[in-house]
Amino acid sequence: MKYRKLGTTDIKVSVICLGTMTWGEQNSEKEAFRQMDYAVERGINFFDTAELYSVMPRKETYGKTEEIIGNWFQNKKNRKDIILASKIASRSQGLEWIRKGSKYLGFDKTNLNNAIDQSLKRLKTDYIDLYQLHWPERKVPKFGVLDFEYDPNDEDWTPLEEVLENLQMQIKAGKIRNIGLSNETPWGVMKFLEKSKEKGLPRVMSIQNVYSLVNRIFDIANSEVSIRENCGLLAYSPLAGGRLSGKYLNNQTPKNSRYTLWPRRFSRHHTERGERAIKSYVDLAKKININPSTFANAFVNNRPFVTSNIIGATSMEQLKENIDSIELDLSPEILKLINEIHLSDPNPCV
Repeated sequence: MKYRKLGTTDIKVSVICLGTMTWGEQNSEKEAFRQMDYAVERGINFFDTAELYSVMPRKETYGKTEEIIGNWFQNKKNRKDIILASKIASRSQGLEWIRKGSKYLGFDKTNLNNAIDQSLKRLKTDYIDLYQLHWPERKVPKFGVLDFEYDPNDEDWTPLEEVLENLQMQIKAGKIRNIGLSNETPWGVMKFLEKSKEKGLPRVMSIQNVYSLVNRIFDIANSEVSIRENCGLLAYSPLAGGRLSGKYLNNQTPKNSRYTLWPRRFSRHHTERGERAIKSYVDLAKKININPSTFANAFVNNRPFVTSNIIGATSMEQLKENIDSIELDLSPEILKLINEIHLSDPNPCV
């Protein structure tokens, strides 16, 4: 395994981060335990979760993933060996079961305190190493939306300085140790960094955004912010929801897979342009005799702004293929071929 520093901290996290959102929905607790055991055996020390999980989000499984991780910590007595990241849900329609719904999902002091206390209880721990804002309160392009559309009525969100002050209280209380952003824009990242520097408030150490061969929007602007401000990317959906494995090509519907279970929910990864690009990448991987999933993850692992690549799996075979990517360095010749595919139709899955 390889390790990189988290932001400006001295914490070294594995370049492969174990994503957990399927646990409690597509995966049982027993299967989740096997995944965590195997990940640790392979040198992974970084887990990412969220209060929102399991996915697909619903009342019956809210917080289930954190509970499973907490049960594993209790069983293994190894909390100190894991760098644990979690997230607070933000305003959104359709999440009425989380703190009474959208009105109660901001980053104000009361919400943050309640969310963190409940996560700590489920996780059976006294602290969270990296606490992230799952998505901004304000209206920004996210979850498959590309363009920013200004809404003059969208001003009812917690001021960023106040958010940092609220998080600082949680750090002083010992409940969280570091903070990060997720699904954030370059403006948002820079403003958070600016406020923390001006006011002596906690510094954002990471940004967790979508990144894959078929969605490289992060390259356009956030990548420079990550590099120059030492606020690295925690890349999620490196396989575009599993599509870059090639298992969905030719209208295949694998059992218990995300697009078979919820075909409409993840439509941002399922486009005509995307399918053509995915086939090109899968064909290239096979041509050079590399498993397509391993190939796609290896590309993400080696981007200069990536701190860690958040993988996810519903089977042990998938997990192994994803982790194996850490052993693969793509040659300049292969990277050139990747770029040719990319430039023929940039970002077909956004």
